[in-house]
Amino acid sequence: MRWPDRLTRRPRLPQGGWPAQRVLITGASGGIGQALVDELAAAGARLLITGRRADCLEVAAARHPDRVTALPADLTRAEERARLVAAAGEVGVTMLINAAGVNRVALFTEGSDAELERLVAVNLTATLQLTRALLPRLMAARQGWVITLGSTFGTLGYPGQVGYCATKFALRGFSQALRRELADTRVRVLHVSPRATRTAMNAPEVEAMNEALGNAMDTPERVAQAVRRAVERGRQEAQLGGPERLFVRLNALLPGVVDHALARQLPVIRRFLESPETTP
Repeated sequence: MRWPDRLTRRPRLPQGGWPAQRVLITGASGGIGQALVDELAAAGARLLITGRRADCLEVAAARHPDRVTALPADLTRAEERARLVAAAGEVGVTMLINAAGVNRVALFTEGSDAELERLVAVNLTATLQLTRALLPRLMAARQGWVITLGSTFGTLGYPGQVGYCATKFALRGFSQALRRELADTRVRVLHVSPRATRTAMNAPEVEAMNEALGNAMDTPERVAQAVRRAVERGRQEAQLGGPERLFVRLNALLPGVVDHALARQLPVIRRFLESPETTP
């Protein structure tokens, strides 16, 4: 027996398919951002991309000359955010992908106030400010999207990532609260949590530490594919990595077990991150 199409056919997401989307990608000069540009341009979307490195944006735009417009901007500066929001209005942006972010893996005692301020300003404050400025445009669309790239460390507190965890935990809460606040609108909110990813943001000692700990690392391309699939499946949350999904659930149910597991990793973490001056 064949069921009627109206009962079996799921709505196509995003609405109208990717060719109907006008997507603003922040952090597009970084590794995951560049992969998102290639993934979504290949799917047919038209992109407005931004980041702090104009040369990287130009290279990405040159790969997709008919689909990508580049506009360099420092999102922590109000005048540059305003210029970007105006450009998003001109192209009719329907989807915002918050992929801008910075990190510094270090023991909390060895960081500086300036580094903490930069983490919060780039990862959190600028993301909230840009999203709020674009919401009227997204709410006016037939279907709008706010997609934020968080991290496994937005659910799992991890040694050597204290400041980064603080900002990523906040972004996860932001996405959850915004989704609930916009539940009666046409805007969908998606939060994606990559695990460790091989990008230029990682210092060599971080790559070596992940290898010593046996932590799996994804390519930026795999993260970009996961973002696209999460949109197409209408997801609200997406966590990359089977072991990471299990560890996150365990952390929520039995945090003491995770405390003990991470305590066993701590000597290795300290070996890679502790500066010689503080080593006994």
